[in-house]
Amino acid sequence: MTTEPHVLVDLAALGEEFTRDPYPFYAALRARGPVHRIRMPEGTDAWLVVGYEEGRAALADPRLSKDWDNVSDTVGLSRVPTGAHMLNADPPHHTRLRKLVAKEFTPRRVEALAPGVQRITDELLDAMLAEPGGRADLVKSLAFPLPMSVICELVGVPFLDRASFRRWSDDALTSPDLDTRREATAAASEYLTGLLEQKRQRPGEDLLSALIRTTDEDGDRLSAEELLGTVWLLLVAGHETTVNLISSGVLALLRHPEQLAALRADFSLIDNAVEEMLRYDGPVETPTYRFTTEPVDIGGTVVPGGGELVLVAVADADRDPLRFPAPERFDIRRDARGHLAFGHGIHYCLGAPLARLEARIAIRTLLERCPDLALDVHPAALTWRPGLLIRGPQQLPLRWTTDRQKANSVPTGE
Repeated sequence: MTTEPHVLVDLAALGEEFTRDPYPFYAALRARGPVHRIRMPEGTDAWLVVGYEEGRAALADPRLSKDWDNVSDTVGLSRVPTGAHMLNADPPHHTRLRKLVAKEFTPRRVEALAPGVQRITDELLDAMLAEPGGRADLVKSLAFPLPMSVICELVGVPFLDRASFRRWSDDALTSPDLDTRREATAAASEYLTGLLEQKRQRPGEDLLSALIRTTDEDGDRLSAEELLGTVWLLLVAGHETTVNLISSGVLALLRHPEQLAALRADFSLIDNAVEEMLRYDGPVETPTYRFTTEPVDIGGTVVPGGGELVLVAVADADRDPLRFPAPERFDIRRDARGHLAFGHGIHYCLGAPLARLEARIAIRTLLERCPDLALDVHPAALTWRPGLLIRGPQQLPLRWTTDRQKANSVPTGE
C-alpha cells in the first residue's frame, strides 16, 4: 500500500493526439499502476483509475459517492445544477429514484419501440440516400436524429424542440466554458419545467406522463425537482451514448474491412458486433464524477477521503489485455461480455437495452441499404468530442454509389 505523492499527468498538455486516440496514453499509465493523479482538460485535478479489475471494483465501491454534497471545496469543481436524479444520488435516495423510474422504463416498453425505431431509421436513410453526389455526414443524417427522435417520442417532447435539446446537451456535457454549461442547463430546465406543467394538465401515453402519475406500493412518487432531474437525465443520456455508439461503431467497421465483410455475410452477428463496438471504442470514456467519503485503497494506492474527485477510465478497462486478449484488435466474433461501457453496479445504465436496440437496427439497416459504403475522409482528419466524458467523432463523412451513378457506369454497347 502506498500514499506517496503521484506525479501529476496533465491530459490537456497531450493535446489533440490524446482526444483523437487516448488508448495508448491510458495503456502507458496502466503499465505504471492502476491509480494516477491527473489534471483534466478543463483544469481540475483528479484521481484516475485505469485497468479492468480496479475500474470495475471502483464503479461498485460505496465509498465513492455520486452525491455532489460530498465533494471537497479544495477540488475546485463548480456544480452545474441539473436537478435530482439517479446519476447524482447514493442509496437509499438512489434506490428509491431508480425503483420509481424503472417501474415505467420497462423492457416491454423498450421492446415495443422496435417497429418505431425501424420506421425512423428507414425515413432518415431515405433522406440521406437522396443526398446529391452520394455523400453525407452520418452523425447529422442518422446517428444523432435517430436516438433523439426515439427518446423524444418516448418521453413526450414535441418534435420542433429537438434541435434545441441537441444544442443544450452538447453545451452542457462538453463545453469547456462553465458559463456556457450553466446557460445550457438553465435553458433546458426552463423548457422542461413548462413541459412538465403541460403534461400535468394534459397527460398522454408517453413516459413523462407516466412518471408524473407513477407511485410505488407505499404511495411514494417523484417530487417536482426529481421529475425535472429525471427527465433531463433521460433526454441527455437517452441519446448521447447512442449517437456515439452508432457513429464510432460504423467507423470501426469501415476501418476493419474484414470485419465489415463478415457482418455483411452473416447479420446474425449483429448483436455480438454491437457488444464489440461498445468494448472497442465505447461512447463513454470516463463516467460521471465520484467523490471519496473515506480513504479508499485501489490497487495498493490509498486515495484520500474527504471528497476527492475520482474518475474511472472505462475506455481503458475495456482495453485491458488481462481481461480481453489482444484488446486493440476489433473482432465482432469476440466474447465481449463483461465490458464496462454501460458501467457496473447500482449505476449500471438503465437505458442500455434501448441503446443496443437502436444501434442494432440502425447499423444493420445502413449496411443493407449501402452495399458499397465507405469513409469519405482520412481517419486522421476526423475531429472528436472534447472532454473526458463522451467519446465519439463530431462528424463522420461517408460516401456511397447512388442509383444514378450506377446507371451511368454501365456500358450501353453499340
